[in-house]
Amino acid sequence: MTTFASGTDTLTRDALTVLQPGFPGTTAPDWLLRRLGEGLASVGLFGRNIASPEQLAALTAQLRAERNDVLVAIDEEGGDVTRLEVRTGSSFPGNHALGAVDDTELTREVAFELGRRLAGCGVNLNWAPSADINSNPANPVIGVRSFGADTALAARHTAAYVTGLQAAGVAACTKHFPGHGDTAVDSHHAVPRIDADAAVLAERELAPFRAAIAAGSRAVMSAHILVPALDPDHPATLSHRILTGLLRGELGYDGLIVTDGMEMRAIAATYGIERGSVLAVAAGADAICVGGGLADDETVRRLRDALVTAVRSGELAEERLADAAERVRALARWTTAAAPAEACEVRADVGLVAARRALTVTNAQPYEPPAEPPYVAAFSPVANIAVGDETPWGVAAELARLLPGTETGSFAGEDAGRVALAAAGERRIVAVVRDEHRHPWMATALDAVLAARPDTIVVEMGVPQAPPRGALHIATHGAARVCGRAAAEIIAGQ
Repeated sequence: MTTFASGTDTLTRDALTVLQPGFPGTTAPDWLLRRLGEGLASVGLFGRNIASPEQLAALTAQLRAERNDVLVAIDEEGGDVTRLEVRTGSSFPGNHALGAVDDTELTREVAFELGRRLAGCGVNLNWAPSADINSNPANPVIGVRSFGADTALAARHTAAYVTGLQAAGVAACTKHFPGHGDTAVDSHHAVPRIDADAAVLAERELAPFRAAIAAGSRAVMSAHILVPALDPDHPATLSHRILTGLLRGELGYDGLIVTDGMEMRAIAATYGIERGSVLAVAAGADAICVGGGLADDETVRRLRDALVTAVRSGELAEERLADAAERVRALARWTTAAAPAEACEVRADVGLVAARRALTVTNAQPYEPPAEPPYVAAFSPVANIAVGDETPWGVAAELARLLPGTETGSFAGEDAGRVALAAAGERRIVAVVRDEHRHPWMATALDAVLAARPDTIVVEMGVPQAPPRGALHIATHGAARVCGRAAAEIIAGQ
């Protein structure tokens, strides 16, 4: 491929403007600063870029010294998916917990406080909220990231979240259009397919996106999913019928369309990121998100050159690329003009308040807290890529704070129950699970533990689909740190 090195002509600048790359490290590399000077208008942040709020503020200041209107995006859903608190767990419960409470004012408050913290660190675009309807309990990648399986509930909370986040001056990016909930495949690994008919999709999947658009969501993220009723040939990210015909035309959306990560295998392993990026912009996408796994200058150069070559060969209309770049700049102008709403009362502990309200507690008989420090047996599934495996979860750390001497172990596999029983000895067991209904080995482990120790306390930190069991069963509706703290308070009798 030809390399276009000038970085100053309009076409090349527009090609750079539509990219949202990630980068390594906690300071901006020289190549990134240089690209910002050449026209790059956005960057994406991940856990690898964040050590503390102070460091993050210094990093965003470094970026703005090069380009004062740069869009600094982050994948900060709260709950299980956190980058701001990647090493500690989130101070905010995720969508499923908020849906379980079903108080839209609380959802707005949580989103506002999260947005306030992001804005304080210099972040002005959040790839959230997830508006997906959790209609398939076997979904391996959405789950507690969804407000729930009820369409009307998901729609009203999506709108409340968008409103709260943007009141703090942070642009919302509602995802994953046209809805990733009814899948059993993770698009990080392959192309999921949704076989619902168009009428079901219009009534179910699209409802939260209509609500988000009505609430003024500044951005919408596309999904790498195949929906034959809408387009039998192309995944949504590459579909003109879905992005331009449906989202722009039928739904009347006029904001920024961002792709999900182009390095995900649903695109990278089928089209390649260069070809995929050209097709996405041609289909109607305005910003190409890349950098979850690819984060270097070579990737930026390759994508820039692919877009320029596509325009020069006639494959991509220059007007479409220019329109995409202008939409990026328009969002940048909004973020520089947006002022946080002063009328919103700040409750710094609103995340913990929400996590406590989200608990569902079931006990067959009067509950007696452990007389001695318990043993926490965490039955741990493999984390999906969106969540990552570097963020701690569970109740052990919070329970040890309330009941010093609490011990813990992590178990998985067919023999997990027997091994956990041996490790616990005579201690009261707190068994922590995550989506028991999706993991037969986990259900078997719980069977073994409860048969031997019926006084076991069970904490479900995923989607509570399996019937409650144990001397005490607590459903937290998510695995954020505050969800673990709220459960630990109940277990300790506090």
